[in-house]
Amino acid sequence: MDHRSRCSWAITTKDYYTVYHDEEWGVPVHDDQKHFEFLLLEGAQAGLSWDTILRKREGYRQAFDQFNPALVARYDADRMAELHQNAGIVRNRLKIASAIRNAQIFLAIQEAFGSFDAYVWRFVEGKPRINAWKTLSEIPITTRESDALSKDLQQRGMKFVGSTIIYAHMQATGLVMDHTVDCFRYPMLNGKIIEKKAGVWGILPPGF
Repeated sequence: MDHRSRCSWAITTKDYYTVYHDEEWGVPVHDDQKHFEFLLLEGAQAGLSWDTILRKREGYRQAFDQFNPALVARYDADRMAELHQNAGIVRNRLKIASAIRNAQIFLAIQEAFGSFDAYVWRFVEGKPRINAWKTLSEIPITTRESDALSKDLQQRGMKFVGSTIIYAHMQATGLVMDHTVDCFRYPMLNGKIIEKKAGVWGILPPGF
């Protein structure tokens, strides 16, 4: 690991953890399959560490058809039995069953709103909530927005989508930006998302 300043939770010798922090966490997601991936993984994390889930991420990718919700929604009892024996994932029956049920509801949300992305970004009025935390201890585990999104998903029938899990999802997918101000990623994501277009690097405003 290099010597750039990072959020305290990402200071580790585990390369995969550092890469996740540096390249994914807090970057706005607008791809439905990526949203589903994080929903499934965040639900699997319940009661466990995120490190455990990151280590099993490739196992989940293989077990759940690259996180394709249309395929996961059609899993039957035989497929569930296979998943219960798959050491590459967390073999919790309730979590496996909820992943399939949540995929079905995910598709229903897509049909109702045109995309899951269009649905979920409404809860932050279409643009990332940029915070300015100095320390990890300042960062909340739930917010009014995560409460509202969690409640709505639960009313639609999703499981393992409590407010704490949903706030973690919002952090991961960039609906909120919770890198601490001393982290090298903070200025990159503080309304200045860098994107390469036509060979030229440009700066985009929040909510691009």
